[in-house]
Amino acid sequence: MDLARARAQQEADDPASAENQRLSWEALRKSLNGLINKVNVSNIKHIIPELFQENLIRGRGLFARAISKAQLASPGFTHIYAALVAVINTKLPENGELILKRVVYGFKRAYKRRDKVTATGLAKFIAHLVNHQVAHELLALQLLTVLLEEPTDDSVEIAVNFVKEAGQILQELSPQGLQAVFERFREILHEGDIDKRVQYTVENLFAVWKSGFQDYPAIPSELDLVERADQITFEVGLSDDIDREEMLDIFRAVTSSASAGQKTIDMTEQDLINLRRSIYLTIMSSVSFEECCHKLLKLNIPAGYESELCSMLVECCSNERSFLKYYGLMGQRFCMLHQKYQDCFDDVFRQQYETIHRLETNKLRNVAKFFAHLLGTDALPWTCFEYIKLNEYDTTSSSRIFIKVLLQDLAEVQGLAVLIERFNDPYMEDIFAGMFPKDSARNTRFAINFYTSVGLGALTDGLREFLKQMTAALK
Repeated sequence: MDLARARAQQEADDPASAENQRLSWEALRKSLNGLINKVNVSNIKHIIPELFQENLIRGRGLFARAISKAQLASPGFTHIYAALVAVINTKLPENGELILKRVVYGFKRAYKRRDKVTATGLAKFIAHLVNHQVAHELLALQLLTVLLEEPTDDSVEIAVNFVKEAGQILQELSPQGLQAVFERFREILHEGDIDKRVQYTVENLFAVWKSGFQDYPAIPSELDLVERADQITFEVGLSDDIDREEMLDIFRAVTSSASAGQKTIDMTEQDLINLRRSIYLTIMSSVSFEECCHKLLKLNIPAGYESELCSMLVECCSNERSFLKYYGLMGQRFCMLHQKYQDCFDDVFRQQYETIHRLETNKLRNVAKFFAHLLGTDALPWTCFEYIKLNEYDTTSSSRIFIKVLLQDLAEVQGLAVLIERFNDPYMEDIFAGMFPKDSARNTRFAINFYTSVGLGALTDGLREFLKQMTAALK
């Protein structure tokens, strides 16, 4: 009995025990519900810091559920909930994406079931998420197309309310799309198949449009809390196969195990999420790169997980509006500290290059400039160039922009003469073989044309000589 009591007491004292985790989960749920239910225009700026104090990464499903329930219960507060989601989305985009997916899924289901009240409420939420650019404006146009394709009294009424809410942002971002929507409204009026009351609401909407939606601002000034350039926009469509990730709403105990005789720690998914969160918050809250490096080293990242730090550093760098040397200096410092960070950044370079087509141009430039800094300072070995195969089959428009920005920055930092000397190093000839292909005349010409077009024609002397000899030999 004493042994059982002692074991029960030990479990009660252990914060990682399943029971204590369940209690923490319930406390998190109640806290999120309480904060969301009391948010309003006057206190939203105070509620947001309190929300960031909560574990919004583990409580992603709870947060999405609380927001959705509160919005449907109080549609009049939709603009406030959308502003709250917009702020959270800038720092934790996984949360914003999950909410958007669930709202879109909920609208599709309500519309299919002819549940007018729910569909109207969720359409309003989508409109305000578009206003805050959490959702892309194409979603708004897609939704209006569905509502007006086979018009009924209810669908037209939902569409009218939706246009009132999102009209101003559509007028700014897609005036031709909005024009097409109003042409469709005009056709519906001429057909005369809808109820007189609904016809009157459509006529009133034309007056609202003519006034430039002055009475229906996209974002009220007191809720304009996010710079447009800082917002992360998701392209979720009505025709997409949406995963609501409902398992996130259900409590699951998190366990982490360590092999008895090994130093390498086997981290669970939740441990990894917490580690990434700590790295992200440290990077974003530090004043200087020295302070950030010091704090990151204090995190005591487990052996084998240094790649998480390197990946997060590159990801944060890519999300900036323009390249900040702050990230380059941090990467340089870690590479100088230990060989393992050089290996990690080399692997990140490979991963980024292989998936570079997924990045938009601004992110792509930031990533290229980050690695140009590491290579230009010799923090990262130039062996990473072996991953690049410069020919028309193995490159895309994105990868060519990446190579262009990378080499132009290197030429600016080191000087063109030094860059030529580095690429002509006989010991590195095999490494640079993909950059300066000599396997076929077609690939050689492609590389020559590429370097010449980006203002680095001086790098092609060796290739031109090789092509000249190859042509002479064929004759």
